[in-house]
Amino acid sequence: MSSTPVYIICSPRPQVGKTLIARLLGEFLLLKNGDVVCFDINLKEPSLLDYLPRITETADVIDTYGKMQLMDRVIVNDGIAKVIDLGYHAFDEFFKMADQIGLMKEALRRRVAPVILYVADTDRASVRGYQMLQGQIPPNGLVVVDNEFVVRGELPPVMNASRVLRFRALPVFLKTYIDRLNFSFTGYLRQERDSSTELHQWIRKNYTTFRDLELSMLLQRL
Repeated sequence: MSSTPVYIICSPRPQVGKTLIARLLGEFLLLKNGDVVCFDINLKEPSLLDYLPRITETADVIDTYGKMQLMDRVIVNDGIAKVIDLGYHAFDEFFKMADQIGLMKEALRRRVAPVILYVADTDRASVRGYQMLQGQIPPNGLVVVDNEFVVRGELPPVMNASRVLRFRALPVFLKTYIDRLNFSFTGYLRQERDSSTELHQWIRKNYTTFRDLELSMLLQRL
């Protein structure tokens, strides 16, 4: 049986577009596979649960019970991709736990493939967070997300050591449009007949980015 992917979207910084990336990935996986389970570890609303309530559960890593519950659901090779939207407030605690329990080795043993999608910023906290993950996560499991809406220019040089996924910034009026709680990326692709619109092309490009990431991860595991 092939490995089950677990995507952990994270950043030690707030307001970097982390939940937007989780939404896009969740909808892509649902469209492609017909099933996905998302976990929302956030304090601020709106969060992933507000956008994708049918496929999202809340979780926490505040205490041992919450950590065990989350790991029991995530580290299982059931063929259903998992997406974790990890709030910045839980970043340090989550990866401290991951290091203590040997998450990466345990995942490998259970044929689960964690992929860390680290949403970048240019400040010191973001660089330190990335360097911490470099020491904990195998190179093929750490991917940097360059959200053009946040990083207006070049990434910190150290982050170019990892694979980089780039997401182009949308005009403000379209950003406001997709931020509505009832907006669906897949729904828009199905309903909008004009495939030349900027939003249509943006969604398709991002879905293609995720498809290529999936394929490259599969090839690495062969």
